[in-house]
Amino acid sequence: MALRSVSGPYLCIMPLSPQQEEFMAWWEKNRDKEKRTFRQLVVGLPLGLIFASPIILNFIASRFWYRRAEAVGNSQFNPAVLLIAVAAIAAFVAIMNKKLKWEQHEQYYLSLKARKEDENDPGS
Repeated sequence: MALRSVSGPYLCIMPLSPQQEEFMAWWEKNRDKEKRTFRQLVVGLPLGLIFASPIILNFIASRFWYRRAEAVGNSQFNPAVLLIAVAAIAAFVAIMNKKLKWEQHEQYYLSLKARKEDENDPGS
């Protein structure tokens, strides 16, 4: 729905700014590329790793907290489980973050497109 300000019998529709026009052109060109899950994973992976790395840091730092817990933890510890968990968390955060950004861009694009159509056809 377009942003409108109504004063009396006149309807005033705000025109799109040059930045909004540029965004619309860019999004029309890149929306399918940005939607690919592999691309979302690759581009979002640094954020995912930043989000998941405190788990590894916590495990490494825990040996200085309580020696007896360290002995029990190390006797039952499987590093593959930790690495799989960290990779899964990083991948999840990366993909979900980029999917959210894609949805926000798509919603913004659709709202600008509706505004542009209202600009071209102010009578309806």
